[in-house]
Amino acid sequence: MLHDGKADQKNDQDKTAAERQALAVIGAGDIVWDWDVPRDRVVTTPDIANYLGNTANSLQGPVRNWLPAMHADDRDRFRSTLDAILENRRGRIGQIFRLRANDGHYHWYALRARPVIGSDGEVVRCVGTLVNVTEQKKAEERLLHDAVHDNLTGLPNRELFLDRLSNVMNMARGESNLHPTVFIIDIDRFKQVNDSLGMSAGDTILLTISRRLARLMKPQDTLSRLSSDQFGLLLASESDPGRIASFAEALRQAVRAPIAYAKREIVLTSSVGLITWTKTATTAEDFVKDAELAMYQAKRFGGDRIEPFRPAFRAIGSDKLQLESDLRRALERDEISLVYQPIVKLDEGTIAGFEALMRWEHPRRGAISPSEFIPIAENSGLIIQLGLFAMQRAAEDLFAWQEQFPKLDLFVSVNLSSTQLIRQDLINDVRSVLSRIHLNPGSLKLELTESVLMENPEQSTHVLARLKAMGIGLSLDDFGTGYSSLAYLTRFPFDIIKIDRSFVKGGDQPQKATLLRSIVSMAHDLGLAVVTEGVESESDALQLRQMGCEYVQSFMFGQPTSRDEATRMIREQLDAAAA
Repeated sequence: MLHDGKADQKNDQDKTAAERQALAVIGAGDIVWDWDVPRDRVVTTPDIANYLGNTANSLQGPVRNWLPAMHADDRDRFRSTLDAILENRRGRIGQIFRLRANDGHYHWYALRARPVIGSDGEVVRCVGTLVNVTEQKKAEERLLHDAVHDNLTGLPNRELFLDRLSNVMNMARGESNLHPTVFIIDIDRFKQVNDSLGMSAGDTILLTISRRLARLMKPQDTLSRLSSDQFGLLLASESDPGRIASFAEALRQAVRAPIAYAKREIVLTSSVGLITWTKTATTAEDFVKDAELAMYQAKRFGGDRIEPFRPAFRAIGSDKLQLESDLRRALERDEISLVYQPIVKLDEGTIAGFEALMRWEHPRRGAISPSEFIPIAENSGLIIQLGLFAMQRAAEDLFAWQEQFPKLDLFVSVNLSSTQLIRQDLINDVRSVLSRIHLNPGSLKLELTESVLMENPEQSTHVLARLKAMGIGLSLDDFGTGYSSLAYLTRFPFDIIKIDRSFVKGGDQPQKATLLRSIVSMAHDLGLAVVTEGVESESDALQLRQMGCEYVQSFMFGQPTSRDEATRMIREQLDAAAA
């Protein structure tokens, strides 16, 4: 009996079309990718060329037609995967590659397909789906970029700077003409600028300085923002001592040049420490530490100065290292404690909660200021242990108060550093605390500043949403000192904003009073409570009460005090109310 070839071909076509249609339904809007191997013909349904703005059917046909449209870095991997499927007659295609659109931009696509084996054991087709994953890849790239770059300036952060320095040092060991130099540039008295003009001015100044410094570099050099007002520069393009000295002076002058801001000229200076590589250099971390010691020496001499590293500086810096060493053992020795500053309800004058603050009582030096040991903890990574200690101890004390005073809706705020926020184990740490200590929902609050959020806003959004879902309250500290605070109120799930003390000083000025009233009103419209810091007079308190501000926190309403003293204050408050 003779078979009708045309009928068979039509049946095959109908079968193929039906399968494509079924896949399209399963793919829920994905593109079906179908490679007829014997005919070497790829068909996409719908036509992918339409999505790319290319000529219709330009990617329908031989699989080799895809290679010119594919990013050069993806072609070999794509080709070898298909070859492996044909050779092994099994497996799956799982590829992510870039296809060029008509406008020259590349779009990311994920191909998921598997082979269909014919009666002769050979691959006759590969069928699967194509999904546009461009937005997902962009989000991943943003996260990766944010992890190693400073959010404000876009410069590499300390981690990336050390990685690049380590690579250059390894190269220098094999190249006699390469003598990299590291500069640490610290802006003198920058905190005063921030305090007097605000964080917005500070950010503008840092951006201006970073751009000036970047203009002095060559492609093989690296500029990094190491901390709030400190830059690191890796100079690999020069090895001549005279030129290195001239470059250092150019850095100093770049910072010194006046900066125009708000109809005024701001003149800043810098303390610059530098060290040039020799074969005795060990690690990138130690190399940078030596440059930092030179910078600190320049600052000790009054700033606006360049100081090359000398080995004698290590003895001077040993005091700071000793303090770090002592801090590592401070928790084990019960030298770290918490004190609690009351947060007071304005309308009643009663304690609503506390902010937990760390204190260190050194066995030889006595009380060490948080402004001295917290930066050491952050630079050394010890802030993780200290932060977890503060969270656990605050939760334990809060639980005791909630058990002892069940009628009061007390809360405690604990400060969270940027190092803690971006740490993967933060969620597990919080979950562990909450599983052991059963607190009223929202009563344990984590307090963050805008600068902490800005270091990694993408990750902060994700982490804060998870913390909120776990029943953690969130407080935005120092509200109004940065340029993007308003945007953060809608982007992040805060319960409370803490208005910075700078808004209260001079609150009798009409402009400040109007601004303060607007902030309180806006916060309430967004469902947020307001804590105002730095209230120093009854008139300030009265004005804030009339504006509808719920809480105040200042020395006038209560200084930081021990847990036992805080307990006594709460009990006295209840006794007075009952009398």
